[in-house]
Amino acid sequence: MESEDSSERDSIGAVPPSRLPDILTVEEAARLLRVNRKTLYEVIRLNRPGWAIHFGRAIRVSRAALLEAFRGNRGALGSRT
Repeated sequence: MESEDSSERDSIGAVPPSRLPDILTVEEAARLLRVNRKTLYEVIRLNRPGWAIHFGRAIRVSRAALLEAFRGNRGALGSRT
């Protein structure tokens, strides 16, 4: 059995979405959505969406809520739920 390269193992692109952790960093969430990290920080700053939670200066993102908002009828990642 071949061992995985650590850069592959840590990369969102190499991990199927079903195997991602339930709570993501903004960088992981941005890679999942294939958007720039700074863009996602700006969306969070301007809209305060329910899928992003602030812990002091750190922000964590609920993978399930983010994907639900992305796929949802409203289609607005910035909407508060």
